[in-house]
Amino acid sequence: MNALVESQIGLYKSELIHHEGPWRDVDQVEVATAGWVQWFNTDRIHGSIDDLTPLEAEQFSYALTEPLERAG
Repeated sequence: MNALVESQIGLYKSELIHHEGPWRDVDQVEVATAGWVQWFNTDRIHGSIDDLTPLEAEQFSYALTEPLERAG
C-alpha cells in the first residue's frame, strides 16, 4: 500500500507541483490541486485500468453489478 501512495504522490508532484510552479501561496496550490484531482479522475487515462479514466472504470464496474430489470 505504501508504494501505491508514494507513486500517487510522485505523479502529483511531477504533473502539477514541479510542472506548474513556482507557486505564490498555499491557496494557489490548493486550487490547483483540486483541479488536478478532478482532471486525474475524469480525463487522465490510466494504463493500469485498461486505458480508462477512474470515472469510466467506476461507471463500468457499477454497470456490471446493477441488477437487470425484469421484462414486464
